[in-house]
Amino acid sequence: MNLDEKIFEAGVVGAGGAGFPTHVKAKSKVEYLIANGAECEPLMHKDFELMLNFAPQVVKGMELLLEKVGAKKGFFGIKRKNIKAAEKIQASFSNGKIEMTFLGDYYPAGDEYELVYETTKRLIPPHGIPLDVGCVVNNVESMFNIANAAEGIPVTKKFLSVNGAVRNPSAFWVPVGTPFRDVLEHAGGITIDDYGIFVGGVMMGRLTFDDTDVVTKTTGGLIVLPRSHYLIQRLNRKPREMNRIGKSACDQCSYCTELCPRYLLGYDVEPHKVMRSLEFTTSGKALWNQYADLCSTCGLCTLYSCPEGLYPREACIQSKDEMRKENFKFEQKRELKVHPMKENRRVPLKQLMKKIRLTDYDKPTPYNPEMPKPESVKILTKQHTGAPSKPVVSIGDVVKEGDLIADVPADALGAKVHSSVNGTVTQVSEEYIRIKCE
Repeated sequence: MNLDEKIFEAGVVGAGGAGFPTHVKAKSKVEYLIANGAECEPLMHKDFELMLNFAPQVVKGMELLLEKVGAKKGFFGIKRKNIKAAEKIQASFSNGKIEMTFLGDYYPAGDEYELVYETTKRLIPPHGIPLDVGCVVNNVESMFNIANAAEGIPVTKKFLSVNGAVRNPSAFWVPVGTPFRDVLEHAGGITIDDYGIFVGGVMMGRLTFDDTDVVTKTTGGLIVLPRSHYLIQRLNRKPREMNRIGKSACDQCSYCTELCPRYLLGYDVEPHKVMRSLEFTTSGKALWNQYADLCSTCGLCTLYSCPEGLYPREACIQSKDEMRKENFKFEQKRELKVHPMKENRRVPLKQLMKKIRLTDYDKPTPYNPEMPKPESVKILTKQHTGAPSKPVVSIGDVVKEGDLIADVPADALGAKVHSSVNGTVTQVSEEYIRIKCE
């Protein structure tokens, strides 16, 4: 088998975002390969710990993929502040084709559009992907998984960090399908009674209050905060309430637009004009405008830029949803050109954390080589972009870690799913497979 076939068999998907099947990227032919180790979400340190402790495997995966896609050069994007990890990575280079791209400690440095520009000075076309400008971008954990795939090892565990209101903030490997409560217990347990859990980050992740949710191939980390925390109080509001507040209070100052990372790259993203829609209707529906269509939903406008604490990001999400229902796709007319003030309007991560009241929770998450040992795992059949995988096991089947339990439908975009533990299958549905651990 060639590398893309091995990646497919191993079920490798993007570990840092929507879970796009990596074997598809591995079939590309590009000029540049970019490893994304930027990790700009507040309180998230899993990529740092992975690079610090598993640099040879990360670099091996990158070098294998570099050869497969025929890239003439590779860039390793990492924040300059993470110099200890950068030194480990650089010491592992062997083919002379990869160079470091040191990034400032800004948010959102890890956005693909930002990273491609910082490494190659190329701008991805509106609605485009890195491939459109001769690039492939993969998260550093995906690179690690590629190295494993080359050895015939499938994705059965996820590297993540746990931070916030836990006794032992740390990073460790977790069997895919492990309930959050077991993950949090492995980090020493929660130090408060009433809490919420941010999955994947406070800016672009999701908020849940259900500790029976499970780890997937794309879970980047868990952040526990008191239910009374500023972020939870803000983000737990209903859209109708957010719209009502925006309708009554937005004064069109345009700070949300002037600090928007995509706008500063030259894209027609203007959240203040989307907010203007609220001033003419109850919800914005029917008057949402196209200036939301290229929004990355990074959350900076809502959680940092707006001086009145409004919700431009959420308005952009609603606008995009409504336009999608109408099959509307915005076509940018003006020239794609970087704003002359871009470098002066970057948002330092420390300043962002101070604004959203996270400074007191900013703790290191040192690597713990021990893994949680759940009683059972609930492995979802859809942990990736594309079609859900189809179960190939039945109740009562005995499986071992690495066994295939759900396969990709014929001719569909998707990823294979493997058992993360040794055990017995106790439930099978279209949505998940539950396995009782030995």
